Amino acid sequence: MTVTPLTTNQDLDPQRLREAFGIFPSGVVAVAAEVEGRLVGLAASSFTSVSLDPPLVQFSVANTSKTWPDLRRADHLGITILADHHGAVCRQLAGDVDHRFDGLDVSATADGAVTLDDGLARFDTSVYREVEAGDHTIVLLRLHAVAHPAAGEVPGLPLVFHRSGFGSLSRPA
Repeated sequence: MTVTPLTTNQDLDPQRLREAFGIFPSGVVAVAAEVEGRLVGLAASSFTSVSLDPPLVQFSVANTSKTWPDLRRADHLGITILADHHGAVCRQLAGDVDHRFDGLDVSATADGAVTLDDGLARFDTSVYREVEAGDHTIVLLRLHAVAHPAAGEVPGLPLVFHRSGFGSLSRPA
């Protein structure tokens, strides 16, 4: 294996960075809510847990997102951890805003958090804090409720985003 030395002050070309960042796989979630009577949502591959006390999770959204300005106005946001069979759903959630939820079975809380019924885990959240971070905004969310199958009853494996494509993990032996 050839090892390239790390050097400082090199040109950190965005394409090279995207390729390097893509080496690390991440799970994918749907972030959705009912806003002024319509369903609004997006897919995010930057979701992670943050804190147990208070219960916080986070995702990042591009500052150029046309969906986030509408979505952030919701009182509550639903987070759905997508399963490995949700590749097409993920693409749909990144597509035409008027058709993002076509054919999807979703549920909404009284506070407007929207989740996909067949997700691996579902969370009811609200925006706790937003942190500007370069060309993205880190959105910290406070958890209000969680629903997931019991251990051993999970109906699938998580959808994984890796090197600009979707995949899945192998089930442990």
